[in-house]
Amino acid sequence: MAVPSPWIALPLIILLVGLVGSAAAATAFAAVSFSPLFLLAVVAITAHRAGRRRPIPPPPAAAPRPQAPPAPPWAQARARFDLLREEYTAYECDPMAVLRLPALADVSVPSTGRFVEAFAEAQALDTDHRPADRHHAEMFVAAVDRAVRAWEAARDAAERIRHSSLSASERASVERAIKLLTTARDSDNDAERLAAYAMARSELARLEKAGVVHLPRAAVAALENEGRGQLSA
Repeated sequence: MAVPSPWIALPLIILLVGLVGSAAAATAFAAVSFSPLFLLAVVAITAHRAGRRRPIPPPPAAAPRPQAPPAPPWAQARARFDLLREEYTAYECDPMAVLRLPALADVSVPSTGRFVEAFAEAQALDTDHRPADRHHAEMFVAAVDRAVRAWEAARDAAERIRHSSLSASERASVERAIKLLTTARDSDNDAERLAAYAMARSELARLEKAGVVHLPRAAVAALENEGRGQLSA
């Protein structure tokens, strides 16, 4: 009896492997020729079945889309700068406040000089509306932060210094000017208020000429306006 050709037995072996598994395939294999071509066919079929059992890995997750950086907190910085400007203006317009903290009006004091520079920088970058240029907004936010911190440092330094750098006679003159301004603001007597304002202006002019105090123009103007208001009353 002739041995079947491997090409004739190959479909049968493939069918047996798919239906009944490797045991029946081994029996069929024993019934046919041990041809090298047949052995290669069996190996190929087994590898194909193993490949079908291997789980397919899931597709890689899509990379998250980059998010735009948040907008600079321009509105909050603008509110901070408005408060700082109000506080600084209130100080500059109040001769009494300048007399009590003279270092805060003296740019030769390092902390005050740094604040004036930082304030001017923020003032130059200030706009009525949020700037379209993101870089401009970022610069303004940073400038306001520097100005606020410089103002706090300058105030702290002025509180520590107060009148410590003045001589005894200079301190006495400053205290006298403060008392005159207090009398001018609190007295119910028009004549007394008028006289107190006149004497206070004279005392402050002498102190400023001597370099003891540095009155901002706003403080001088406020003092003159208050004096004229008392005179017209």
